[in-house]
Amino acid sequence: MKTPLLALTLLPLLTLAQPKPKKAALPTPDKDKQTVLANLDNRFGEYAGISKQIWDFAELGYQEEKSSLLLQEQLKKEGFDVQAGVAGIPTAFVATYGSGKPVIGILGEYDALPGLATEAKPEFTPIAGQKGGHGCGHNLFGTASMAAAVEVKNWLKSTGRPGTVKIYGCPAEEGGSGKVYMVREGLFNGVDVVLHWHPGSQNAADAGTSLANKNAKFRFRGIAAHAAASPERGRSALDGVEAMNYMVNMMREHIPSDTRIHYVITKGGEAPNVVPAFAEVYYYARHKDREVLQSVWKRIENAAEGAAKGTGTKVEWEVLGGVFNLLPNVTLAEVMHQNLKTVGGITYTPDETAFAQKISETFGEGQKVPITNAALVKDFRDASESATSGGSTDVGDVSWTVPTVGLSTATWVPGSSAHSWQSTAASGMSIGQKGMIVAAKTLALTALDLYKTPALIEKARAEWVQKRGQDFKYEALLGDRKPALDYRK
Repeated sequence: MKTPLLALTLLPLLTLAQPKPKKAALPTPDKDKQTVLANLDNRFGEYAGISKQIWDFAELGYQEEKSSLLLQEQLKKEGFDVQAGVAGIPTAFVATYGSGKPVIGILGEYDALPGLATEAKPEFTPIAGQKGGHGCGHNLFGTASMAAAVEVKNWLKSTGRPGTVKIYGCPAEEGGSGKVYMVREGLFNGVDVVLHWHPGSQNAADAGTSLANKNAKFRFRGIAAHAAASPERGRSALDGVEAMNYMVNMMREHIPSDTRIHYVITKGGEAPNVVPAFAEVYYYARHKDREVLQSVWKRIENAAEGAAKGTGTKVEWEVLGGVFNLLPNVTLAEVMHQNLKTVGGITYTPDETAFAQKISETFGEGQKVPITNAALVKDFRDASESATSGGSTDVGDVSWTVPTVGLSTATWVPGSSAHSWQSTAASGMSIGQKGMIVAAKTLALTALDLYKTPALIEKARAEWVQKRGQDFKYEALLGDRKPALDYRK
């Protein structure tokens, strides 16, 4: 039987007219969660002020003395037992409240980046004499984690429930691998779940992964000589650096295309008329697979040795950092995602909208996205759907030691890049601070779910063991070296 022509004509219209399925309504937060949300709203001004102080300090990795002390003092006032100077790092700490199981850890960071000092304005306004700036928003990171831990503490205290909350003060995430030393020291032993977050330009709680990273400074030593009168007597250390860089750049064609290699020449000599006796280049290499990374890294080392041999110089290198890829945990990520949806994103005031629009105008073509995206929560994805960050983090090492989950919130204007003046500016004003409170709320609500439902922890641990492997043995990519406390000096 033929379908009437009129029916064929109307079919697309009828299809379009069908009502879209409604998304399931989010459950109303219970009384405990409502209390947490209200408390964090009430203390917004206080926490915004703390984050701004750390933004003003803008201390580089392993130099975060004021930032670390400020967070420690706040936690002591809240009744936490604070152990400072852990893992051989003066600015690292662990603050603990409660007793018994489950033990929930929350990570906090507070190091700034070099060369990103700008005022909290929608145009690049350098701050004279300031070495660093919070281009990754770690001033917000440490503050939100502390705020979440305080709310968890208040809940444990008011309910009399057994359980322990620990907040880890983690220095030098930016290339210093601070958490690796804390993992190596056994500071996460006995912890059931670790929660973390990161500032960003969107709200998401995916079960994603990241890139493993290894970095080092390669130091070439040659022979100084007059560059014009007696160049034949010299051996240029800078030639060694440049020869290494040339070989590594040629190598890019013959390594997996998703590898990342980047470098800066940190020392190239003193004067053009003096053959440089010393030169230094600082290398990073990244890949999502640690075995591939190690293979690529060995070839970088070979290039350094070949460059030294070819230029008549000597080379040595110091591995300063190395971090694992994140081990995703879908069980925990789904819980965190639901809580992020409950909290929701942020909306801008007229002044914040004007700020965001000016920031957005500084982005290149193809990089602009609606600033209203700050109010949205992205759909859930797991690592099997390529939810892979292009960056690296020492949270990766933690995630291979204890089941770990994290989120990002829109602390920056949508479309912003991390490690930029735009993200630095937003991290120092109300847009960043609003996103910070979204993170604090989501962390605290997720912790409450885990305390109330131990079966979630058991399920997450089973997934973690299955992914990690029963026979896994942790070995830090940076070996047994002591913390590189001077890597930013």
